[in-house]
Amino acid sequence: MRGELEVTCVHRRKSWEEFGRMKPVIVVHGGAGRIFKDREEGSRAGVVRAVLRGYGILKQGGSALDAVEEAVRSMEDDPHFNAGCGSVLNEKGEVEMDAIIMDGKNLNSGAVSAVKCIANPIKVARLVMEKTKHMLLTDHGAHLFAQSMGIPETPGEKLITERSLQRWKKNLEPDSNPEELQKDLGTVGAVAIDSEGNVACATSTGGLSNKLIGRVGDTACIGSGGYADNCSGATSTTGHGESIMKVVLARLILYHMEQGMSPEMAADTALDYMKARVGGLGGVIVVNSSGEWAARFSTKQMSWAAVKDDQLHCGIYAGERHTKSVDEALSSESEGF
Repeated sequence: MRGELEVTCVHRRKSWEEFGRMKPVIVVHGGAGRIFKDREEGSRAGVVRAVLRGYGILKQGGSALDAVEEAVRSMEDDPHFNAGCGSVLNEKGEVEMDAIIMDGKNLNSGAVSAVKCIANPIKVARLVMEKTKHMLLTDHGAHLFAQSMGIPETPGEKLITERSLQRWKKNLEPDSNPEELQKDLGTVGAVAIDSEGNVACATSTGGLSNKLIGRVGDTACIGSGGYADNCSGATSTTGHGESIMKVVLARLILYHMEQGMSPEMAADTALDYMKARVGGLGGVIVVNSSGEWAARFSTKQMSWAAVKDDQLHCGIYAGERHTKSVDEALSSESEGF
């Protein structure tokens, strides 16, 4: 089977060389769950801003890796999302974050888990991939590595938003229902294919509110929070981390595509399986090696945006898709989408 896939990869590479460069595509998500009305506009604007930044890199001939890292970094810096400066708090009221990035060209990957005092965990994950022989560094070890790479330390309190602090306090109340309050939390992620036909994925999260110290979810786990392989495509996941890990959701989607499914069908099939088998809900973004893409979710909502053929698409609700040209979107970006 692997030999057949390698032959397919070589065949596709020859096709690109004969017929010209691949048209770049990028898709991002701001997390699956429930998005309150007062946060819809900010979530929509945030994913649009992220996808435009990533696409700008691709349009100039940049790599899929650079594009997904930049898109995720943009969302880590946006307090509307549960990543970076918008991360939720653990049981002690601290921010602990996970992130992963993966290169579909050679299956190289880098990840960090339970990191603190770092504004952009995705940047450290990229450094783990490129500057070490390892794939995952955690907690204090990841912190020491980030310091050695010159990553500035961000005081923990600067990553805490008022919203995250109030949520943490509410979850401490005797009659609180933490599971109900988890429903509007969102991991962020991006997938892309560049003009060379290389795919990549990146995912970053603050995890679950009031989680146990040291809890690590799906995001940092290769094959669960994300996966990228030039032979099939790339995906980034969001949702209930423990459920995603049980079915290895990201790799499952690529497996379905290797069997001939479209990105949309592969995503729906895998999400349906996760719901039926372990009762888990979530969302995914997918791009295949031909540049076809999908953004699918089994939760009530998921903020997402995509760019292909200089057309920007975005949505939050099931079946919702707004479309405009990239030029138009760039000119009106400051006003929202």
